[in-house]
Amino acid sequence: MKSINLNKPADSGLEILKVVMLFVVLALLWPLAQDIVLSIDPTSGYVDRSILILVLLALICFLGMIGLCWWLLKRFWMALGLPELGGMVLQFNELLLWQQLGFYCASFALLLLAGVGCLAAMC
Repeated sequence: MKSINLNKPADSGLEILKVVMLFVVLALLWPLAQDIVLSIDPTSGYVDRSILILVLLALICFLGMIGLCWWLLKRFWMALGLPELGGMVLQFNELLLWQQLGFYCASFALLLLAGVGCLAAMC
């Protein structure tokens, strides 16, 4: 039986560092975003500058929501005693091409819906 190990303990620290750095960069862009828009276009009004802030806030909320959902999925997965994720990946690879494509499209649609929902909640 083939098996896949999706837990990469050596890379998990590096991945966490990348995510933390992304949030730090986004948090540092927060106060600078209005000044950047003002330096590009001095005739911009307050509404023009605030739109960029809202998009940035929506991006921060979306990334935080995705991270929280992944953490909750791993916790609930272990608590419910469901099959390992590596085994499910192997079963996914055995699906027909059109079934895999349908799953990819459905996943993309749900991710896009979550992103639009975060953007709509901020605006």
